[in-house]
Amino acid sequence: MTLSLYSMQIDGEHDIVMARRKARDASAALGFSAQDQTRISTSVLEAARTVLTAGPHARADFFVDDAAYPPRFVVRFLACAGAGERLRAAKNDHSQAALGLLAAQRLMDQCAIADEADGGTSISLAKALSETASFDAAAAQSIGATLSRSDNEDSTAELARQNRELIGALADLRERQEELTRLTRELEDTNRGVVALYAELDARADHLRRADESKSRFLSNMSHEFRTPLSSIRALSKLLLERIDGDLTEEQEKQVRFIRKAAEDLSETVDDLLDLAKIEAGKIEVRAAEFEVDTLFSALRGMLRPLTPGGAVELVFDSCEGLPPIRTDEAKVAQVLRNFVSNALKFTERGEVRVSATYDKARRLITFAVKDTGIGIAAEHQQVVFEEFGQVENRLQQYVKGTGLGLPLCRKLCKLLGGDVSLESEVGRGSTFIATIPAFYGAADSKHDADAHGDPRATVLLVASNPIERLDCEAALRPSPYRTVSAATLDEASRALSRTPPAALLLTVRPAPSEAWIWLAALRAQAATRNIPVVVLGEADDRNEAEALGAAAFIQKPISGGELAGVLDMVSKALSGSRRAEGTAS
Repeated sequence: MTLSLYSMQIDGEHDIVMARRKARDASAALGFSAQDQTRISTSVLEAARTVLTAGPHARADFFVDDAAYPPRFVVRFLACAGAGERLRAAKNDHSQAALGLLAAQRLMDQCAIADEADGGTSISLAKALSETASFDAAAAQSIGATLSRSDNEDSTAELARQNRELIGALADLRERQEELTRLTRELEDTNRGVVALYAELDARADHLRRADESKSRFLSNMSHEFRTPLSSIRALSKLLLERIDGDLTEEQEKQVRFIRKAAEDLSETVDDLLDLAKIEAGKIEVRAAEFEVDTLFSALRGMLRPLTPGGAVELVFDSCEGLPPIRTDEAKVAQVLRNFVSNALKFTERGEVRVSATYDKARRLITFAVKDTGIGIAAEHQQVVFEEFGQVENRLQQYVKGTGLGLPLCRKLCKLLGGDVSLESEVGRGSTFIATIPAFYGAADSKHDADAHGDPRATVLLVASNPIERLDCEAALRPSPYRTVSAATLDEASRALSRTPPAALLLTVRPAPSEAWIWLAALRAQAATRNIPVVVLGEADDRNEAEALGAAAFIQKPISGGELAGVLDMVSKALSGSRRAEGTAS
């Protein structure tokens, strides 16, 4: 339904100025802002001039289209027959009329040229009213009466008013341009600062890498140097105990056994140091082979049973029935479990140490757990036990010795196999050490490499240092229409971005949020990566920072179970939002 406001003829320059005045008065009565009033009146002026150029006679109808939502204020110019071709030709050339129509098209919500049933041609200009504005037939009649009343203001006064409005608009534009220039300079300064910080971070990271390599070389060299004398001590003590060079007294035998035991303990420490150094230097190899978990448990049962001679602590291996054969480095898995069990036996006075394994078919993960009924570890100390040489003081410390290398080595071995370790413990109730690794080492990477060639799907770059988080997110994205590319470090992610920009980025900001924020800010400062939608996974405290840096979505950790399904929706919304933005811009 249309509610008519006013109609007038356009026959000369005076009518063009009058149409502008009526448009301004109507838009003011309809509740448009001062800025919109200027836009509407200017657009009407340009359209009226264009219509008059196309033919000698035209009519302008002012009305409200109440059928649209929200209602629209419309000014329709009806040109004489035969003006259509001239109007369309004017729209496509570089004349003043074309520039006027282009200005009207930008200032109004709609600027359309259409053929009418009577053979004439119309130009319609439309601007939506505020959604809160109320409008009815009585209001239309009142506005129409106001527009119909003649006034004594001549064209010169109207033109003067137009000039004042234009000067005010130019001043406002100039002020906004200056503000925009100032903000642009500030943004450039900020971007330069972010890039400088990122470069400094790179330099520090390189320095830390060199220091870490030096430490690894030192540990490796020292471990090798220790091994030779330790082997000699063990060999000589064995000769003495076997009475090769004659009998020993009871006291001498006791002392030699102490020597041999100390050499064996020190040899284990040296072996752990050497393994740590090799892992950090990237010189340790993963020898993946298929094996049964039950076979591994049987070997460990026989190997570790002598560690429980008293019978106060029972070592139990749960059944492995139903577990499929797995493919990974059996020796390294055995080393992790030996360390877990040995550690559990040291700090369990009575009860049991139970070893179990479970398989997650959907995520293709095998989880080994060693649960004890020992003294437990307080929550504030649970991270310390996984740090090199980190030990927690307790009442059993004087009876059991250790260097604090076993559990850190377990974590590094698990990460080498593509997994990680975790700990659940309560003081006085015992501890459960958990190792979760891919059941088929290298299978996901091989499949990814095979599928990457010729895969037309959009790519989602997943950046997560925690391998279990990567596996969880990959499992959630597996049934999606996106191809996942994973990166364990920010450096890997930067290299992946330089090769092929992804459709979206899934970024976990822990355990080093400051580095992640600097990296994300650097992405936003670069034109090539500025528009990539970013979904951030972090803790509650990270939400504000993520939104400030323009993240398309934020997911709070920990994520598990049904929450992982939300990752797909978040990425889809980010991608669709990006496409809508591009479509609007074009």
